[in-house]
Amino acid sequence: MNLVAAAGLRSTVSTWLTGVKLLSESIIMRFFGRLCLAVLTLGSIYLPYGRGQHEPQKDVHAIDLPLAHRYFEQARALAEVDGGRLWGKNLYGPMLFVDPATRAIVANQGDRGKTLRPQRDLWVGTLPPKYGIAKTALVWNGIKWTMVIWPLPDDRYARGRLLMHELFHRIQEDLGLPMADPDNPHLATRDGRIWLRLEWRALREALIRGGEQRQRVMVDALVFRAYRYRLFPKAADTERCMELNEGLAEYTGLRLSGLPTDVLADRAAVQLTQQEQQPSFVRSFAYASGPAYGILLDGSGLNWRHELSSKSDLVKLLASALKIELPNGEAREARRRAERYDGDRVIAAETQREQSRQHMQANFRSRFIDGPVLELPATNDVRYTFNPQAVEVLERGGGTVYLTARVTDAWGVLTVTSGGVLLVRDANGRVKGWRVPAPPDPHKQPLHGDGWSLESAKGWTLQPGPRRGDWRRHKGF
Repeated sequence: MNLVAAAGLRSTVSTWLTGVKLLSESIIMRFFGRLCLAVLTLGSIYLPYGRGQHEPQKDVHAIDLPLAHRYFEQARALAEVDGGRLWGKNLYGPMLFVDPATRAIVANQGDRGKTLRPQRDLWVGTLPPKYGIAKTALVWNGIKWTMVIWPLPDDRYARGRLLMHELFHRIQEDLGLPMADPDNPHLATRDGRIWLRLEWRALREALIRGGEQRQRVMVDALVFRAYRYRLFPKAADTERCMELNEGLAEYTGLRLSGLPTDVLADRAAVQLTQQEQQPSFVRSFAYASGPAYGILLDGSGLNWRHELSSKSDLVKLLASALKIELPNGEAREARRRAERYDGDRVIAAETQREQSRQHMQANFRSRFIDGPVLELPATNDVRYTFNPQAVEVLERGGGTVYLTARVTDAWGVLTVTSGGVLLVRDANGRVKGWRVPAPPDPHKQPLHGDGWSLESAKGWTLQPGPRRGDWRRHKGF
């Protein structure tokens, strides 16, 4: 091959290689360009709305929307089966499922403020920080809602019970039954717990028996209660109010859960057994006694529900329906009848528990009374949520200790994860304020102390309290 031909060949090969290179670069750029576009497009799904160019895809939410829809439909169906017969009203109404980790909301209808946006036949949004997350009734954006914490129980009957319990709270004030929440400090004491546990054991027997046997053990239950009221005279009213609140709500949940009617008494008996094992009865006792007395009233033949008022007493209604007259000598009779229910073992267990409780009382007094504290006032904006199974009482008028809680008020948000917060009431029982151990550094933000943290609202500062080391939350500078 001559030099000219060779040169021509090199030129041709070079041109061909250059073309291949350009084509390859073009293909590669197109491939990676599409890949990058795909990645960016996928990434935009997860960007919070307002931070990207596009609204997030509608199917991304902290709560499973199809599952939430199924649960709303379950609540609707249970209410329709009842048809308003239980309380004279259809219980189904505005509902919110709230995820506590993200404060994400899924609702079964829109709100008047148009904060919630429609999505898949539901409405979604975020619960504002000033509202506590709890299983309760809530007025928000002009509507009274039933709030339920997500996730709900997997078991259909447990879930139905929860849904109907909380739906009752939304309508109970319309029935003339206020959401009263009185303290029951006597149920933290040795004697209060002994005679409550024995009453529950007798009630359990009454629920699983009939005829004369039921009548006999019901007398036992009422004797135990009467003796408890003799030991703690104020307890009759505070227990009654709680049973009209949480007791009737839990009774409603059981009645409308979807369970067959002939198993309800047995389920109420099981709940009494389970509740007896709980560490605290102060705020939770009515979850057991309410369903028990409600089911027994249903079996008495008395048309009792539609005549209830804020002054009603479920126990007196049942005693009247069964024509029970209590024997004289309450103390003697209570001790004698206790033998039928392993009373000696209950007394021994509660006597031992009392020693631990007294140690706990000393710790509470050191933490909330004797030591330096931060005092937070209660305003008309106060809201708080807590675990009803984790409530104790500080004796000698100290107040109620919520072992964990979230309190929102005009001064900010208090979150208590351990050690407790003391709720202080005035002489009329109204919430006066809150108390936690003083912060180690009152000038450091966010403010925090042993087991608690405080997100401060604007316009509120700390001022020294009446004792050295005490602090108070104060509006202004």
